[in-house]
Amino acid sequence: MAIATQDRPNTVKVSDAGPSLKKLSIEIPAETVTAKVRESLDTLALEAELPGFRKGKVPRALVEKRFGANVKKEAKGQLVAQAYQQAIEQEKLRVVGEPDGSALEKVEIEDGKPLSFEIEVEVMPEFEVPDLDGIDIKKPIIDVADTVVEEEFRKVAINEGSLESRESAAAGDYVTGHAVMTGSDGTVFYDLKSAVIQVPAEDKAGKGMILGIMVDDFSKQLGTIKPGDEATINAKGPDNHEVEAIRNNTLKITFKAERIDRIIPASTEQLVAAFGVEDESRLKDLIRVRLQQQATVRQQSAMRGQVEKYLSDKTAMELPKRLTSQQAGRMLERRRLELMYRGVDPLKIEEHMAELRASSSANAAHTLKMFFVLSKVAEDMNIRVTDGELNGRIAQMAFQRNVRPEQMRQELIRTNQISGIYAQIRDHKAVDAIISKAKVTDMPVEEFSKAMKDMME
Repeated sequence: MAIATQDRPNTVKVSDAGPSLKKLSIEIPAETVTAKVRESLDTLALEAELPGFRKGKVPRALVEKRFGANVKKEAKGQLVAQAYQQAIEQEKLRVVGEPDGSALEKVEIEDGKPLSFEIEVEVMPEFEVPDLDGIDIKKPIIDVADTVVEEEFRKVAINEGSLESRESAAAGDYVTGHAVMTGSDGTVFYDLKSAVIQVPAEDKAGKGMILGIMVDDFSKQLGTIKPGDEATINAKGPDNHEVEAIRNNTLKITFKAERIDRIIPASTEQLVAAFGVEDESRLKDLIRVRLQQQATVRQQSAMRGQVEKYLSDKTAMELPKRLTSQQAGRMLERRRLELMYRGVDPLKIEEHMAELRASSSANAAHTLKMFFVLSKVAEDMNIRVTDGELNGRIAQMAFQRNVRPEQMRQELIRTNQISGIYAQIRDHKAVDAIISKAKVTDMPVEEFSKAMKDMME
């Protein structure tokens, strides 16, 4: 395999591309490039079969003419990957995430010439972790009252309810249709059939979501829509959208309604049958158990949030003024998984994601900062995540969603979120290790809420 050697080393230059970003300028010697292409062609010549020639007997010139372009493309990919890995190890860069190789598309192998390319990588910034011993932490004591169980019972009835077709949409109804999002220059970002929107409920003050974008006057722009009607929604791309081209773009979203549905809550008898329990009392007992688990999670999250605030306030770090698409995507994934862990309703999660995309740069910077700080804390503490812990977290999330663990696992695999769950567990273990050394004060929820409000002011 043709790689850089002591006789023909790659030339590597590292420069700052911004806070926590480095630019690698790499040149692979012409001799290395030529050797790699020749090696690939020689291998192909032994396997090639063309009409009129036996396997391995195709003339070298014909092989090169027929397959040369593809061979060079494949060789480029292999050379770049090898050179990048060598540069990372040589320069001892602590790389975070995947490199931005968008500029590589224009790079081509030319006969007899070195292969030069640039690539940007996100790296761990330099910073000092503050003292982690004896932090003051307040712990809310959360009780699951009967009124909370009743409210959750009503939510379960809605979740398990049936759909009733409607002729026109009213507040709270769901509309399924074809949604297309385009930018100011006509670029199509999303073209989604069977997209679902919800007409804002009365308590939303007209604010609603479509294709992951929160629109303040959504109800007004949507109007009174019926099957077959088409509405045009104008919106501004949120600052922290994971697709950079959408950010601050003037967006036009067309939505053609196909059907309108209203959720009719399931009856108590239907719920009892669906959950396979004896009666309403037993079902409420199960609901209480789930709510108690959620209360424990909220309690843990409240304590972890205080640790994160302490780490954020006490850690000096230079951060990018504008999140890259990778950083924004990671920020959203971290928050999405945290909400799933807390047992938040899926629709509420998507609404929160839309809000987060439009959140302030300060909020986005805080999330990115926590990613860096907790990564370092976990590394310093030698935190490890076992398969048992990963499986346990998936089972817990499945219980919150009332689905089987294997179904939850498949969903996480399909959405490429398994690595996010791993990072979540690692971060939680790191923060919990800090809490174990903290000064913890128990207090009622009302007192805790007041203390947190005072802390934020």
